[in-house]
Amino acid sequence: MTDEVGAGRSGSGTERQDWDDGDEEASALLKTVGRQLKLWREQAGMTQAELGAAIGYSEEQVSSVERGRRAPKAEFLRAADEALGAGGILVAFAEDVARAKYPKKVRDLAKLEDEAVEIGAYSAHNIQGLLQTEEYARALFRMRRPVFDSEHIETQVAARLARQEIFKRWPSPILSFVQEEVTLRRTLGGRGVQRKQLERLLEVGQLRNVEIQVMPTVCEDHAGMGGQFRLLSARNGSKAAHLEVQQLSRVLTEPKDVQLLETRYGIIRAQALTPRESLAFIEKALGET
Repeated sequence: MTDEVGAGRSGSGTERQDWDDGDEEASALLKTVGRQLKLWREQAGMTQAELGAAIGYSEEQVSSVERGRRAPKAEFLRAADEALGAGGILVAFAEDVARAKYPKKVRDLAKLEDEAVEIGAYSAHNIQGLLQTEEYARALFRMRRPVFDSEHIETQVAARLARQEIFKRWPSPILSFVQEEVTLRRTLGGRGVQRKQLERLLEVGQLRNVEIQVMPTVCEDHAGMGGQFRLLSARNGSKAAHLEVQQLSRVLTEPKDVQLLETRYGIIRAQALTPRESLAFIEKALGET
């Protein structure tokens, strides 16, 4: 899915979306928003051009939103809601529309995380997404090849940071992370980015529902050689695992597959430094940067 910034209000009011045909959820949402906008506009007795002039956008932009071809930003919906007297109905779509911009696999993963009461993650190449600072996440997306354009990078960063709302959720889920030592040592984005990232790990590691462990490079026996993965346990007792490599993202729900990874994760945690030792290790690494 590629994004192209639309014109109007310095290009900040709507975003043209070339939605994947298979992304039915996002397409359905935009069409619903478009129908609501059209209904309120017609009820107010305004043409698309008149509404555009009233809220500071072009007739073409209003038409594209009504047809479900553009994702309106919050300021567009607020202006239209006020001009049409919609009483907050159009504004209510803003949060859902913002999420619809995110790649489908990100939205699907966010849903799993929203329903989870326990999450475990083993990360071998970089800091786990839920733990990343904004600067670190942006550095990661900037180094992707083939390169992402600036708009796509910012959309990806926003999606990653939005998932971190899980730390503010109550009741708090139980979260555990095992990071390879090398992920702490890599200066992705530069020394400044690395320092802020290590500081973030120390901050999050103090939360009562979070445990961060480090797998030392000197470890001679390692159960994680098959690659990184995540485990998620939902409120209803169901369990899932998430694997991601290159451009492939896969969710496993077969009990035997999930159980195998649960066993593997337990061994990885036993082989890693304890949470207390790990925080001391991270603090030492911070002092060395």
